[in-house]
Amino acid sequence: MTRAMTRAITRATLPLVLAGWLLLGMAASAQEFPGNAELHAAPRSLPALAFTDGDGRPLTLEAFRGRVVLLNLWATWCGPCRREMPSLDRVQAALAAPDFLVLALSIDRKGREVVAPFYRELALTRLGIYLDTTGRAPFTLGARGLPVTLLIDREGREVARVTGPLEWDEPAGRALIARVLGR
Repeated sequence: MTRAMTRAITRATLPLVLAGWLLLGMAASAQEFPGNAELHAAPRSLPALAFTDGDGRPLTLEAFRGRVVLLNLWATWCGPCRREMPSLDRVQAALAAPDFLVLALSIDRKGREVVAPFYRELALTRLGIYLDTTGRAPFTLGARGLPVTLLIDREGREVARVTGPLEWDEPAGRALIARVLGR
């Protein structure tokens, strides 16, 4: 093969090689983080959010400052939420630490009356019960449906958002959480 032929082949195949590298890079990042995850370039401040715990005590996100919080907005009537909740329970069990919390915030208007039986039915034993019976949380946080999950850093800022369900205890979910935890 002559030098001219080698150069012509190289010129013709270089775009294909570069496209292949690009696709491989995209596949690697898709494996690392799910497609429904939005990682923010810079942390975003969050509006004030009021809710209660399972015993009716008032809370805000400020009460969890200093911890990484995986804030999941969900409802008992939401099919994708129902499928996602066991993985959130497993993540809370696996990562239970003073610096991490899964805060599963129900927007069911009937509150504990429907949430507690739901937890029993799905054998959710590690998640705390948090309630927004006003149903305002999705609007306050700009959610476009349920479930939606915000990863909140130790300073109380949103660093990532997942719209739709995710198996949080599988590699993609764990990678998102590990990134925020710095582990």
